[in-house]
Amino acid sequence: MIARCKGCSDLLPEDMLRFRYIESIFHDSCITWGYEEVRTPMLEYLSLFTSSGTLTPQMLKRVYSFLDWDGWSGERVVLRPDGTIPAARLYIDSLQEMDVARLCYTSNIFRFDETGKKSRENWQLGAELIGVTSPEANAELITLALETLARLGFEDVELRLSHAQLIKAVLAQLEPNADEQHKIFDQLLDGDIALMSRLETEKPELFRTLKLLMENKGTSASFLKNVMAMAGTAGGELEEPLNDFIAGVDVLDKLGVSYQIDLASGKGFEYYTGVIFHLFVNGEHVGGGGRYDKLIPLLGGPDKPAAGFALYLNRLIPMIDAEDMYDMVEEKILIKYQGDNLKTAYEIANLIRECGISAELFYPGVDTAAYGWAVTVKAEDCYEVTDLIEDKTLELKEQSEVIYLLNGEEDA
Repeated sequence: MIARCKGCSDLLPEDMLRFRYIESIFHDSCITWGYEEVRTPMLEYLSLFTSSGTLTPQMLKRVYSFLDWDGWSGERVVLRPDGTIPAARLYIDSLQEMDVARLCYTSNIFRFDETGKKSRENWQLGAELIGVTSPEANAELITLALETLARLGFEDVELRLSHAQLIKAVLAQLEPNADEQHKIFDQLLDGDIALMSRLETEKPELFRTLKLLMENKGTSASFLKNVMAMAGTAGGELEEPLNDFIAGVDVLDKLGVSYQIDLASGKGFEYYTGVIFHLFVNGEHVGGGGRYDKLIPLLGGPDKPAAGFALYLNRLIPMIDAEDMYDMVEEKILIKYQGDNLKTAYEIANLIRECGISAELFYPGVDTAAYGWAVTVKAEDCYEVTDLIEDKTLELKEQSEVIYLLNGEEDA
């Protein structure tokens, strides 16, 4: 039996209706904030993700790669495992003349999962703000993401904040190798008792600072200031990232944005260099992003700061209520004809479509319950228009009368 690939999903018509609804809200929000839409190819060279160390070895194990062979030579390419890195590459290739670039996009990313329980293809809505390093830029992206979710009808979105440099500053005192730092952080989040016992014995002061950061959560800049004071001399390396973190949440406080400071939410901080944020709706992780000031120069581009985020379409689609999409569900007109009136049926259908209304030809087996109106062409000067909901029929002689009725102008 033919089946789809493990870990992949088909998007059915109802799914695609939700997909386009979410995408349209996101795109409209981005445009009103000054973002411009771009699109990157699904295939990228593997070197984009390896030569600069932009992704960890653990993540690179999950990419789909193969040799792009032209008969004589070839280079290894991948199905993009990330949306931000290709967007940064696009900026370097084509948009370097822009001092400040606001970019948005819809893209699918591919990451291998050997269990088949997690999706291997995921759709994302992304936004990147390149060329600005201020806390206000971080706040802009967070506000844009929250605005989009609010317009989609989601209330009480939970915003969790962390800071990549704060995580790295602590881990650097435990392990100088960046790749090993990611492993240690994951072990700590997983509650590795052996690791924590070793740290408590070998580096007790640092262990106390680490516990302070990992176990405590706050909802204001004053929380971070208290952390700095409580860390004492062991927190000397933390002062710079803590001050940067404080500056970022200060802006959110001024804007009245609610958040929770949770260092543990910074998992997967690969190329991030500053504030990291994650968005949750009813406990479901629906988006996230952060600051990645070193990524563009790492890829061979100019020394440009940047930050961005992505919303996860696959997780948002099942959360959208059909009633929220009322404006997206266009009324459909069913076109029938009798005798040798196919050409006239096409004519009236085209006139209806020119008004922005969906018109479909009737075929045996079509479920009429999905349509609001039916137009039956009996002759060039005889049109039977039926309101399928009210079960009322009106006979008209002119095409213009049909259009007038269906276009709702009788209510004007």
